Amino acid sequence: MNLTLVIGVFLLVLFFIGMVGIKLIKIPDILLYILLGLILSMVIKESKVIEVAGEIGLVLLFFILGMKFPVNRLITNSAKVWKGGLLDAFLGIVVTAGISLLFGLDWVSSLIVCGIVYATSSSITAKLLVDKNRDENKESEFMLLILVFEDLIAPILVTVLIGLSGEGFTVTDFVMIILKIVLLAGIAVFFARVVFKKAESILKEIDQDDIFIVLITGIALTYGGIAMLLGLSEVIGAFLAGMMLSELSIKDKVEKAALPVRNIFLPFFFLNFGLHIEMTSDIPYLGLLIVLVLWSLIHKLIVGYIGGQWYGLSRSDSLKAGLSLTQRGEFSVIIAALATGELKIFASIYILVIAIIGTIMFQLAPRLNKLIVEKVQEKTS
Repeated sequence: MNLTLVIGVFLLVLFFIGMVGIKLIKIPDILLYILLGLILSMVIKESKVIEVAGEIGLVLLFFILGMKFPVNRLITNSAKVWKGGLLDAFLGIVVTAGISLLFGLDWVSSLIVCGIVYATSSSITAKLLVDKNRDENKESEFMLLILVFEDLIAPILVTVLIGLSGEGFTVTDFVMIILKIVLLAGIAVFFARVVFKKAESILKEIDQDDIFIVLITGIALTYGGIAMLLGLSEVIGAFLAGMMLSELSIKDKVEKAALPVRNIFLPFFFLNFGLHIEMTSDIPYLGLLIVLVLWSLIHKLIVGYIGGQWYGLSRSDSLKAGLSLTQRGEFSVIIAALATGELKIFASIYILVIAIIGTIMFQLAPRLNKLIVEKVQEKTS
């Protein structure tokens, strides 16, 4: 089939699956897209078209989220979230590595496993926040900042793991990553405070929707691409690009321009995610798999409940945040690619299981939170 026909068929299939999920079986379209990718992986090992389309959707998702965080607000709230971020890193990296060592894995394999377990899926979480109309809730700000914190730590972790796998890693490499992050953020602040403030009058005069959509999409993809060029996550670049435009008076117009492009391309990201999951009838390290799935839930519950209160949330909102952070995703897939043999199969099964459980828990979080709070109130009264 030609490329035009392939893309058209994929869009129609994604529409059909989304409608089935919403109307008939009440399963989130995200999970169905991932499962479709898993099924297609039997006949399609890799598709550059799907991968690139998914990257565009992911970048625009975080670009729009970044627009909710003006510079002052981001700086103020980052000062409140760092303790929760460090707790998350300790539990996800150090404790998980310890569990893996207890099950007999070597140091390098244990570090790969902790890298897979550490980061919440930014894409799944952000998509669910929007779909379930929770992006304006009190806990959503804390959750998004935790995701950004993880997206700063995860590239460092990936670089360390690549070094340990044989390509070499030095203190200089570590320092360079930190400098790149600071540089990227500094340029974003400069553009937000100076460049786009001065260009706002010009942007207001653009009344052709098609040209404006091209401009906004270009800004988001360019800054996401610059982040990747620096060896960082495109998610960070996209988020900072949204932040650049967050203080403009026309930010509603900017968001309106980005939304349709995001909605067309984002399903391809989850489809591509499913394509890269490797499955087998034999499950290696079954005991470790069960323990890590349970630990993954406990880990994020602790981060949400304790970190949320450090951030300033109520106990109820903190618990809801913890219940909503359990899904793993894109960084887990990236780090799983460093594994080989049985460890790679183990990683694929873990990612699929925890993505499904986490997505379901996110949807049940408000109800579970209410139930737990009511039970606690009954016992204390």
